[in-house]
Amino acid sequence: MSILKKILSLVGISAKNPGNNRGKNAKAAVPRPRSDKGKNGRSQPARGSESSRGRRPRENGALGNSRQRARRGDDLREFSPIPQTPIAHAPKEHSQPYSQDQLSEVGPFAALGLTPKTLSAIKDMGYASPTEVQSKAIPVILSGCDVIATAQTGTGKTAAFALPIIELLDVSKGGVQVLVLSPTRELASQTNEAFSNFSKYADCTSLLVQGGVSMANQIKTLHGGVDIVIATPGRLLDLIRQRQISLKNVRYLVLDEVDRMFDMGFIEDVSNIIRYCPKERQSLFFSATMPEAVMRLCSWALKEPQRIDIGIAHTPAETIEHFVYPVDAIQKYDLLVKLIETLSYDSLIVFTRTRIDADRITEWLKAHDYKVSTLHSDRTQKERDKALADFKEHKTSILVATDIASRGLDISGVGCVINYNVPEHAEDYVHRIGRTGRANSEGFAITLYSSDETSFLQKIESFINARIERRKLDGFNYMTEPQLEPLHKKPRKRNR
Repeated sequence: MSILKKILSLVGISAKNPGNNRGKNAKAAVPRPRSDKGKNGRSQPARGSESSRGRRPRENGALGNSRQRARRGDDLREFSPIPQTPIAHAPKEHSQPYSQDQLSEVGPFAALGLTPKTLSAIKDMGYASPTEVQSKAIPVILSGCDVIATAQTGTGKTAAFALPIIELLDVSKGGVQVLVLSPTRELASQTNEAFSNFSKYADCTSLLVQGGVSMANQIKTLHGGVDIVIATPGRLLDLIRQRQISLKNVRYLVLDEVDRMFDMGFIEDVSNIIRYCPKERQSLFFSATMPEAVMRLCSWALKEPQRIDIGIAHTPAETIEHFVYPVDAIQKYDLLVKLIETLSYDSLIVFTRTRIDADRITEWLKAHDYKVSTLHSDRTQKERDKALADFKEHKTSILVATDIASRGLDISGVGCVINYNVPEHAEDYVHRIGRTGRANSEGFAITLYSSDETSFLQKIESFINARIERRKLDGFNYMTEPQLEPLHKKPRKRNR
């Protein structure tokens, strides 16, 4: 009997210490169910939404913990904090600039105050005369003033700040002297490419700092010394907090597409980054629009800035025909397919509001044997790069994308744009359909509209100060007859 009691007591001890159970029948810990509400009791944004205000979007692909770094092959333990003394990189090999006689064809750029080292790069890129924003911004930046410039995408804003910065930069001082912040990886990559092209005959070097790719490679390049950093906010903050980059030597700070950074919820990150930069610097803010929130940021981040406003059009280009197709929400996809069948195009972009919609539409169109690329923030950087490359090289004829492709990207030859959803922000409508009809070519844009999007459509029409023509597709079996003409309210009768 005493032996039996001892056995039972041992079993009891084992039950009280589940960590000692290593057998196959040991029960795994059951995770607590996730709540849809945050700490403040409010519901969280929809998971399919492209960005969530107040939180850093997944756009930057920041590495959040050691497990993520291990999956990406980033062993950051080998990197010590970057030295506090400025790092000067090894001399850069570059070609000799053209002679003054050879640069006669880019004379209009020379008149702005640029020297042969930048004029030679301009000549190689085939530019002959500056755009309006370049003509106005370059001399002001060369004079050392802070700048607030507003101009639509596609007007040459990148060259407007890149050319004078390369002209002014003194690489002998070492350290990161130029910081350019971009809202998306695609725009940051495009800006970095522009800096590389414009500095072909200069001594400066640039580095692209973005999420979704190896952090270790970026740190290694930083330790070797770079002059210019083009970055997305999330990854840059990761490097700052790990003391792998110092901004104390930044002399030129550029915020590109500032309004887009606000829309994507980056304002807190951007403000923190600005505080890491020295107060004695030249700051340049470039944007397609300049809302009040951006002006509040400008008030403390810039010193007596010069304003440059270049034709801020609140209307689509005259080369673009754009229409609205009313349809029940449940029939949107069917109408999309029918419309694509009727269109004549080489390249077409379908814009969606959410990542989930983008993936679903891609699957549906591929099922109809269309060649489709997909671009949104949930895709890896390799997938995003390949999607853009395939679309630009016409390996695919349709790009399904969220608003990360609506501005800043250099995508030419797009014959048609279709908005699967009415954009929530009126400015995004102009940017989306502005992907077509570029370089004075004709473009065509369609927006699928359901009754629950009425308020969005009204804001767009108020923004562009025009009513968008409603159309219906002949031969399509509508569940509800689309309303093409505006409803006229009956006058109220006076009580007698």
